[in-house]
Amino acid sequence: MILYRTQQGISFELDGVYYSMRGTSLNDLFTFDNLHGYLTDRAANMASLGTLDKLLAPVESQEVWASGVTYYRSRSARMEESKEAGGGDFYDRVYTADRPELFFKSIGSKVRGPSQKVRIRSDAKWSVPEPELTLAINSRGEIIGYTIGNDMSSRDIEGQNPLYLPQAKVYDGSCAIGPGILIQENPMPSTTEIALEITRESKVEFSATITLSEMKRDPRTLVEYLYRDQTFPVGCFLLTGTGIVPPDTFTLESGDEIRISITGIGTLINQVA
Repeated sequence: MILYRTQQGISFELDGVYYSMRGTSLNDLFTFDNLHGYLTDRAANMASLGTLDKLLAPVESQEVWASGVTYYRSRSARMEESKEAGGGDFYDRVYTADRPELFFKSIGSKVRGPSQKVRIRSDAKWSVPEPELTLAINSRGEIIGYTIGNDMSSRDIEGQNPLYLPQAKVYDGSCAIGPGILIQENPMPSTTEIALEITRESKVEFSATITLSEMKRDPRTLVEYLYRDQTFPVGCFLLTGTGIVPPDTFTLESGDEIRISITGIGTLINQVA
């Protein structure tokens, strides 16, 4: 079951059939008990839709947070980019520590959706997308679903000093989520594949895949730390880190197309503004 936010309201797909939830907000759904069961029951008594309206980011008032250094590849890349600033050891320590790296990424109104444009910072010289499995978490700290996130990052700014991470990660157009939220009660299988493809003038400049089996931290542990001493009345989203990092010689350019696919969820496509 996949939940979508469209120009006409909330819709969901079950067994290849679309249903409209107009009049119900995503904020409301993120407070429900057993959302999967609720939507399944509703579908039994609803008329189907033919097609979906234009898709928006499946986010309303939810905050978006992110976690870092959850894959070995990310650890290595962070250590390499910050070694001249003396910050490389920080990332190794985070990778092996019990406490994860968590940081605020975006408010809901700033999140880009499918086919919307993401941005690179005007003062950055080395920018990359970071494809990430993203958790949809309800107000009680329960993982209710999964979607695709793009954590746009300015690697040169973060590499200058780890304290610059908020500037490297948080700016207009730095976060995209979509196309919908896979609502399911079971965790994503470790065999789930994340794929990234970046094209420039119709030519593939970079592509790579990874599976969730390479993620070091359990998503439930990340959520437990995020919800310590914090409340999210309408739930939140948590990007779980990336294991795909383009080579140091690559940087995004205006007009590039970013395609992130995750098995069972779909493909999030954004162009660089």
